[in-house]
Amino acid sequence: MFRYELPEHHDSAPGFWRKHAWWLIPLILLDAVAVAWWLRRDRGDDAVPAAEVAGAVSATVPEAPPPPPGLVYGFPTAQHSLLSTNLEGIYMPTGSGRLESALYGSVRTRPQGSSVLPAFHEGIDIAPLARDSRQMPTDRILAAADGRVAYANRIAGNSNYGRYIVLVHDDPLGEIYTLYAHMEEIDSRIRPGLMVRRGEDMGRMGHSASTGIPIARAHLHFEAGVIMNQRFQTWFRHQKLKPDHGNFHGYNLTGIQPLDVFRRQELYGGFSMLDYLSELEPAFVVVARVPRKPDYYVRYPALWEEGDWSGVVTIAVAEGGAPLRGRPATLEERNELGNQRHRVVTVDEAVLGRNGLRLVTRRQGQWVLGRNGEQWLEILTYH
Repeated sequence: MFRYELPEHHDSAPGFWRKHAWWLIPLILLDAVAVAWWLRRDRGDDAVPAAEVAGAVSATVPEAPPPPPGLVYGFPTAQHSLLSTNLEGIYMPTGSGRLESALYGSVRTRPQGSSVLPAFHEGIDIAPLARDSRQMPTDRILAAADGRVAYANRIAGNSNYGRYIVLVHDDPLGEIYTLYAHMEEIDSRIRPGLMVRRGEDMGRMGHSASTGIPIARAHLHFEAGVIMNQRFQTWFRHQKLKPDHGNFHGYNLTGIQPLDVFRRQELYGGFSMLDYLSELEPAFVVVARVPRKPDYYVRYPALWEEGDWSGVVTIAVAEGGAPLRGRPATLEERNELGNQRHRVVTVDEAVLGRNGLRLVTRRQGQWVLGRNGEQWLEILTYH
């Protein structure tokens, strides 16, 4: 307890105390308050009560970031420079030697009669990092994301993809795919139904394809995209086409720009096909007579805008052929369609670019579905 001591040279007689107590008592109390304040100051708790301090701290702590959208993706080989602007040695061009021919889009050409037309490449071609004494790549092919093996073709000569693997992945959109083609060998454990983890080894890079790829241009063809129709295999057999790869034939797999997967992964920490397709600008919009809602929009319902069903749909389409937003056609659109089976409503030529897919083409100054576009629509709407 605080005690005030009188100076030694002062008289301690009772008279002195009675005479001076009136001012000594307030002085004692003032000193007690000063000491208490100083002790609290040293503890650092004189500013705000503990409860208020706790509230202030919780108010200034930033909220936890939202979880990554969709899946977390990794690169499908040990080549981690796919987003580099230096393409030399990262991508494998065609025989033309043009580096951009290894990228996605209308980056190639194809002879047709006496003409040379743009051709579309649905993936990216990743060059090897290492070769053995026979000049065969030694690069391992890795699962780009957690998923399930949907298909593995081990016969090199029955597809332009050569030996290839298709994985399917759960996305906010629905089930999407990644594809790994031209492999030299596929690991024996890779079978439909096997669950794989991101970065898991699935086999070795090669140059397999029905069209023949020289060993010098061995590479991994990598795709990511959406599946057009779960009834595709039935459509394919009705066409009496071969070879049969089930629902995982290239006709039924529509790729997006794979580098956008890695760009968004870098930006957001994950990739969502739903977010990506929702933000893509359509290259064209088509109105078509369809007996029922396409299977594509049943499996990817977030892309479908509800409305009164009329047997006619309006579909926005990406440059690479991926269907974007779909909806029942308006009365005005149905009237403009008339007795036609389909009608191209708008084309954004800036987005369409060099039009290597040729889903749409000009006839007599009007944009219409070309032969490729009619097949695309038939696959999309088949029941």
